[in-house]
Amino acid sequence: MGDVYHIPVLLQECIDGLNLKENGVYVDLTFGGGGHTKEILKHLKGGKMIVFDQDEDAYANRPDDERLIFVRHNFRYLKHFLQYLDIDHVDGILADLGVSSHHFDTPERGFSFRFEGELDMRMNKQATLKADEVLNEYEEDDLFRIFKNYGEIKNAGKLVRGILARRQSSPFKMISDLLEVAEPCVPSREKNKFLAKVFQALRIEVNREMEALKEMLMQTKEVLAPGGRLVVISYHSLEDRLVKNFMKSGDCDKAQADQDFFGKSLVPFKAISRKPILPTAKELEENTRSRSAKLRISEKL
Repeated sequence: MGDVYHIPVLLQECIDGLNLKENGVYVDLTFGGGGHTKEILKHLKGGKMIVFDQDEDAYANRPDDERLIFVRHNFRYLKHFLQYLDIDHVDGILADLGVSSHHFDTPERGFSFRFEGELDMRMNKQATLKADEVLNEYEEDDLFRIFKNYGEIKNAGKLVRGILARRQSSPFKMISDLLEVAEPCVPSREKNKFLAKVFQALRIEVNREMEALKEMLMQTKEVLAPGGRLVVISYHSLEDRLVKNFMKSGDCDKAQADQDFFGKSLVPFKAISRKPILPTAKELEENTRSRSAKLRISEKL
């Protein structure tokens, strides 16, 4: 499959940000097509590479390399699996929070409004909650919360009313069922952008992405060695806000760090990039899916 599966975003910037040591231990929390991992391995003489991905398609894409350990679980179990592997600390952690091109381009996974398919959207095909269940069974308040918070959809109320009316007569099963309800809510000249937000919101809910991200970030404080780097690419403002807060304060929900008795900030990290690093014009031209990417880098104190 290789890079056709997923072109790695901000590749060189991530490699530079990790500040790689030849014999270091590194974690790629979102293996996907393996583009970032394969590049990291090129820079290691010995060392170890632990990669996480709950998707069986990603597992099939892993390279044959004795330095690599593949963990087929959600990255929220980072600390647990490092303990299981007898690894106390690691020298760098990379998380590319985007959905792989492979997922968007596989109709039966239900991630994209461009194809017909079942309303699935599970990253882990063993998980039980699917997108159709959210649409068919969630209460009005919960649907509103999902589309308002996770999709940042201004007219979420209208969309939710359409969903409730539709499911009275016919349950949601296919992508076309959702498009039928969503399209009358589309603001003028913003169809693709609006539908992308609707699908994003459902995907985040189905995969519990915000909860998993918070849990993972909090664990990095414990598992990163002093001087170890945390390198995170986010693709929407919700993710980026959590990452930014965490790197500034050590807490996903706080924009400012706590202070000790003497007024000194109690921060576990120092910023390596003060502002998010964005794709270059050349990368944007070569890989349009990098357009919303923001890279933040910090170092464990």
